[in-house]
Amino acid sequence: WLLVPLLGLAGCVAPVRPAAPDGWLDPSMAVMLAAAAGPGRGVDGVFALTVRASGSDRGQLYLNSERDYRNPRNLSIALTPQAQQEMAERLGQAPLRSLHGRQVRVQGQARLVRIDFTHRDGQPSGSYYYQTQVRVERASQLQWD
Repeated sequence: WLLVPLLGLAGCVAPVRPAAPDGWLDPSMAVMLAAAAGPGRGVDGVFALTVRASGSDRGQLYLNSERDYRNPRNLSIALTPQAQQEMAERLGQAPLRSLHGRQVRVQGQARLVRIDFTHRDGQPSGSYYYQTQVRVERASQLQWD
């Protein structure tokens, strides 16, 4: 009699997909694991994505797995100015132009980062969301095809 309820519960558990054969995790797995870890914590690994969009804000360069960076499934790679400079030297041009549409792998920590919405005058609106990001401080953290 105990086995029947347990079998019913087993159907409710979502399967955890293992890492790809090369050991990397795709954006959906990175987002899921970072959410499970919660704000202020992260998940170490090698994450792979196709750069579908990019942008910059306050000196950071962002490479995104989704066209809309606000999409909850998006994984953003946040490149510091130091990493951007190193990447430009390796690529021979700015990373924005070189990596758009390409498959990249990044070693680091996927974590939830709180993004606050602001009014036009720069004042916080009180609304926010969390974005999953991997911070890149050195170009050596990134590989691409």
